[in-house]
Amino acid sequence: MDEKTEASGTEEQSVEAKIKDLTPSSKRVDVSAKCLEVSEPKEIPGRFGGSRKVAEATIADETGSIILSLWDDQIGTIDKEDTLAIKNGYVSLVRGHMRLNVGKYGTLVKGESDVPEVVTDPNMSDKEYEQPPRRGRGGGGRHRDSDSGYGGGMRRRF
Repeated sequence: MDEKTEASGTEEQSVEAKIKDLTPSSKRVDVSAKCLEVSEPKEIPGRFGGSRKVAEATIADETGSIILSLWDDQIGTIDKEDTLAIKNGYVSLVRGHMRLNVGKYGTLVKGESDVPEVVTDPNMSDKEYEQPPRRGRGGGGRHRDSDSGYGGGMRRRF
């Protein structure tokens, strides 16, 4: 293996993390935790039409707790009191609050080893973070006018 391949190989590897050490920019993390509760699934509109189902599970280890987002096929795979092994997870912000996710490159399995002691404080999802503005969402920075909805030279040409 040459140096370039070796360097990029270690970059892609996930790292073991404790819940209290997660940040809004955490990516490729492995977390072992116990499921404390799972919410009922709810339908949310998909970004490109249609809808998706999401449920939230509160999980904890010996350092704190966080909300784990369960999407579509992940819903129903875990129950309260299950020990979980999350591999290659990532953190996202939902309305400024951290959520742990298992994306298409990650795995969520019931863990073999027990998480003997869990604490719920700090709940890492309680803290609100400043959310950077989304890019590529259109809008073009135009100012809204309370009457027409748009201002600043927006004319239709037929």
